[in-house]
Amino acid sequence: MHCPFCKHHDTKVLDSRVADEGGAIRRRRACSACEKRFTTIEQMQLTVVKRSGTTEPFLRDKAVSGVRKACKGRPVSDDDLARLGQQVEDTLRDSGCAEVPAHEVGLAILEPLKSLDEVAYLRFASVYKAFDSADDFAAEIASLMAAGADGELAEQAAQNKQHKNT
Repeated sequence: MHCPFCKHHDTKVLDSRVADEGGAIRRRRACSACEKRFTTIEQMQLTVVKRSGTTEPFLRDKAVSGVRKACKGRPVSDDDLARLGQQVEDTLRDSGCAEVPAHEVGLAILEPLKSLDEVAYLRFASVYKAFDSADDFAAEIASLMAAGADGELAEQAAQNKQHKNT
């Protein structure tokens, strides 16, 4: 690590701490030449590999801006979108891979968006999954409705079990 003040190449780490909820390491350093102190933050850089093979850094704001378009006119707040962006980034980081295919970014967006707003989910999915016809929409809506029915049945079963135990 080069000193930002004198550009000397020999610096010592004085202190290291976990930062950003475990997503980064903050290091306090001192230059052995000029003795000035400075802080560095080390964070795993997520890289998105596009279909063309080019790579670019993952930007949470870019993922959120695509979702924002799907949420236009829907009761979704900026805070909701910020939480969704954090969930997507956390999911990608949890995969443990520094390079993530663009397709995986889209998949990481779909699940939290489905629970946030189903209409926005359908809008986003129609572009992401390249729907070609109304049949594609109908199939996706049927899958949403089936998942909703399964969730309701599971909730009813849990309530019945709890009622029997009391």
